[in-house]
Amino acid sequence: MNTIRVALLQMFPHGNDQRKNLEKGDEFCRKASKLGADIALFPEMWNIGYTPYHTEVWDHNYNPLNPKYPELREKWKEQAISQNDDFIIHFINLARELDMAIAITYLEKWPGSPRNSMALIDRHGKIVMTYAKVHTCDFSLEAACTPGEDFYVCDLNTKSSNIKVGAMICYDREFPESARILMLKGAELILIPNACEMDINRAAQLRARAFENMVAVALANYAGEEQGNSMAYDGMAYDENGKSRDMLVIKAGKSEGIYIAEFDIDKLREYRSRETWGNAFRKPDRYAMLISPEVNEPFIRKEARR
Repeated sequence: MNTIRVALLQMFPHGNDQRKNLEKGDEFCRKASKLGADIALFPEMWNIGYTPYHTEVWDHNYNPLNPKYPELREKWKEQAISQNDDFIIHFINLARELDMAIAITYLEKWPGSPRNSMALIDRHGKIVMTYAKVHTCDFSLEAACTPGEDFYVCDLNTKSSNIKVGAMICYDREFPESARILMLKGAELILIPNACEMDINRAAQLRARAFENMVAVALANYAGEEQGNSMAYDGMAYDENGKSRDMLVIKAGKSEGIYIAEFDIDKLREYRSRETWGNAFRKPDRYAMLISPEVNEPFIRKEARR
């Protein structure tokens, strides 16, 4: 069996203390390596623990661009780091030392406003993909971020296998287009850093993304009563006899821990070669409206950006 083992690092952060978050991330990566992980996946924006710049960040009726808060916003932006920062360099060296890929997340320094990003470092210590969140939560603190411009897929060499990997970040998974584009670009596995409650409905969305694209998905969330539930689905909705099967690989509870999601890549590839989802039976010439930028009631939101 040709397997890929993804360690879902479900952790409590040390607030926005980047040094302590680095140390904790290092500790969990080392433990994941001892558990045989090929990839260690962090929750969203780990370098600052996804800390807000105002206390009402989860109030959807609150406008984070209110002029009362520019000073707090600017101070929050100053926490952004580049890929030359010691924080990222540390995990580059750690990936090489452990012979394990690391998907590290951070508030990325960027011209204008920072980005909510993930850098996938391969086991040789090379950044093989940088993904910035496309669907930023413009109704909350991510109105202070620059949205990403595209979705990417890379070839990742692990100790176990080579695999095509894509990424989404949190809110991205709530849009079918995100996973669809990654599937069209060849993704076999989608890594998903997360920072919100994974309730029954969001779990159903994630299951759907795996099912409709025949792709494995692995999601790492923060620990805690309001979050937790890191999970993975293998993307194979039916067995070789056509019988429906549960795609769930693993689902964590609320506690801090390292949760290993194991994927049989050969089996996934065989499934993708014979089943009807994916790309073969799509009718893209009928989908022109999907790329229209027009937004009509009742979906107009003043905070939304293009």
